[in-house]
Amino acid sequence: MNWHSARPRRRRDAAARAERGLDFLNLFVANIQTGFGPFIAVYLTTQGWTQTAIGIALSLSTTTAMASQLPAGALVDAARRKSHVAGLAIASFAASALLFALWPVPAAIYSAEILHGFSSCMLGPAIAAMSLAIVGRTELGLRLGRNARYASLGNGVGAALMGACGYYLSGRSVFFLTAALTLPALLSLVPLSRLPAVAPPKPRAGNAPPKRERFWRVLADRRLVIFAACAMLFTLANAAMLPLAGIALTKRAGSQSSLLIAACIVLPQFVIAVISPSIGRLAEAQGRRAVLLLGFSMLPLRGVLFALVTDPALVVLVQALDGIAAACVGVAVPLITSDVAARSGHFNLSLGLVGFAIGLGDALSTTLGGWSADHFGDRTAFAALAALGLAAVLFVWGVMPETRPARAEA
Repeated sequence: MNWHSARPRRRRDAAARAERGLDFLNLFVANIQTGFGPFIAVYLTTQGWTQTAIGIALSLSTTTAMASQLPAGALVDAARRKSHVAGLAIASFAASALLFALWPVPAAIYSAEILHGFSSCMLGPAIAAMSLAIVGRTELGLRLGRNARYASLGNGVGAALMGACGYYLSGRSVFFLTAALTLPALLSLVPLSRLPAVAPPKPRAGNAPPKRERFWRVLADRRLVIFAACAMLFTLANAAMLPLAGIALTKRAGSQSSLLIAACIVLPQFVIAVISPSIGRLAEAQGRRAVLLLGFSMLPLRGVLFALVTDPALVVLVQALDGIAAACVGVAVPLITSDVAARSGHFNLSLGLVGFAIGLGDALSTTLGGWSADHFGDRTAFAALAALGLAAVLFVWGVMPETRPARAEA
């Protein structure tokens, strides 16, 4: 065989192995993250924790994640090997899970929540950076759709496995399983270990490669600031809808509420798995604003339907709209951030800014939704969230610029 033809083939084989490694990484990371979801509250309740203590523990993780978005993004930008950052984050997840399983006392649990909150902020940007390094900017939308598909499958499989462990074994076994799942996640990093930080930019003819920009200029970019505001508005309207729907289901469905709430979680994951690759193609073909408008338009529709629908089975079907919204936003967040900041050397820091805005909207949404429901009733709360969702759609329509690079620059 001619060695000149063998070299491109080896490069293609290495790229294919890296793509498969990233598929499995998204699958197993989603499995792991499932263990840090609703199972925490259930497990700590069986350990005799009060609702106040459980709330403090959960708030510690949320607060740490919000505070860590920008520092974690800067850390990922500075790291030469993004796979090493991902490996450190996954190992931290294992440590957090073992702390939950072995020492369910306040000091250990609070430490585990803080560790998990910071590690989560490193892992997301690292996966986005490795995706960019594998496919480059021109095919990033397609790769992000594929990431979302495998992550949604991982969420569904993880929920089923951990639910079975919790039911047939014990609440503690969920966290031993979570720790065990970090091993295949770490193995999936092997073909990713030689990736560069980002796909190398193509300098224009006659010009030197672009220099690393000052970080404050990137964070002050009008497109990034507007998009962060869009992301915050989206989460402000979205985050409280499922918890409020869960409360309404509990009132109406009684003993069947647990199954219905589980269906509300699993059905959107199925929708994400099915449509995410198509959303990635839509972002490349029609632009980022089209994806945002499609995803954001689900919010006012879902809020109005939640306010009107009383049949528990129909509530579950309405929640499927969240899968469309989540697929669109899951693809758009790293893709638009890449459009703005990939060439600046501060892609992950910029991703941290958007993540902070999302976290802020999340925190405010649950407070606003709960207060509205307590004082004015569920229907008014859903109507208020629908109005916020409509405002988010109008904001994207009227203010958000298109960030898709021109084909000549791709």
